[in-house]
Amino acid sequence: MRVLIADKFEQSGQDGLEAAGCEFSYQPDVKDEALVEAIRSYAPDVLVVRSTKVTEPMIEAGALKLIVRAGAGYNTIDVAAASRRGVYVSNCPGKNSVAVAELAMALILALDRRVADNVIQLREGKWNKKEFSRARGLLGRTLGLIGTGQIGREVVTRARAFGMRVVAWSRSLTDETATVLGVERLESLLDVARESDVVSVHVALKPETRGLIGADFFGAMRDGAYFVNTSRGEVVDQVALLRAMREKRLRAGLDVFAQEPSGGTGEFTDEIAREPNLYGTHHIGASTDQAQEAIAAETVRVIRTFKETGRVPNVVNLARRSPATHTLVVRHRDRPGVLASVLDRIRAESINVQEMENVIFEGSEAAVARINLEGALDAGALQRLKADNEDIIELSLIEIRNP
Repeated sequence: MRVLIADKFEQSGQDGLEAAGCEFSYQPDVKDEALVEAIRSYAPDVLVVRSTKVTEPMIEAGALKLIVRAGAGYNTIDVAAASRRGVYVSNCPGKNSVAVAELAMALILALDRRVADNVIQLREGKWNKKEFSRARGLLGRTLGLIGTGQIGREVVTRARAFGMRVVAWSRSLTDETATVLGVERLESLLDVARESDVVSVHVALKPETRGLIGADFFGAMRDGAYFVNTSRGEVVDQVALLRAMREKRLRAGLDVFAQEPSGGTGEFTDEIAREPNLYGTHHIGASTDQAQEAIAAETVRVIRTFKETGRVPNVVNLARRSPATHTLVVRHRDRPGVLASVLDRIRAESINVQEMENVIFEGSEAAVARINLEGALDAGALQRLKADNEDIIELSLIEIRNP
């Protein structure tokens, strides 16, 4: 199996791919049209990326079978284009959770104690204890979480260690889960905004979360509150945030921005970067040695599993709901040609197969196939199917009832 690595990737991961029997090409700086050509010329089965954008022309340039995002999010990959060509897209969820949570807490502490401003003035030769002695402190303050996935849960652990009260909102958060996490579940985003001294955002970028935090949210926040985003810049209406920073004295700690340079280095001229109430970092949330080693190991596991079994762990682009309406259950003797005859009959009836599996009983004498169909075989077709093949023991057709 050939693997093209189009981003920086830990040496331990490269060693793991070699141990798995993979041939790989390490090209961490290849991007855009150069990546299209690299895929065309190297013809990899698997493409590994981190922040590199994967576009439809790249997917069409070769015969990719799998794209692995060596990280949690996958918004830089054209998942729809991959799905149209039957290319798996996988990621490494949860492996950078601690690293991102640590940065979120670092930004909260830095905002409260104005760490960066302290450092800047010291470097300028200024001593200003009077100015910087007026921190609020975190003990007893309310932290509002937007999103309670693995990263959010790691933040909860750390915030509670600082004596903070934690309130949270998530579409999937239940009262029972909130009790287990030790947080108070609030009914809406605006409730979190109103209740919190500090808000920290931890949601994946999806169509339903793009622009999730907007003017109404910032309007509901307390004057002088802190806002931290270590998820994705597109989740936040940055223009509305900038206005709130100026009008409501909100202080923001951002690791992600609406417009970021495509490479690891470059000019950053975003207006928000010049705001005195901004503490910003360079999209480094997952950038700890611990996180990158864990992500490399998970990437190798995904590729090794695919190579050895054909299955893809953490796949993100399989259909959540099949259009299948019926399941044909075929109990049969385990002999050549049985399933071929069944599929020929289904084809003759112009019915599309959505999914299928065949399981073998101990002794390899009999098996059961379950074939999900986009339509129903009539009684006559079922009778003909059984009559045509003496190795079919029993047939049944089950209507699928989707909830």
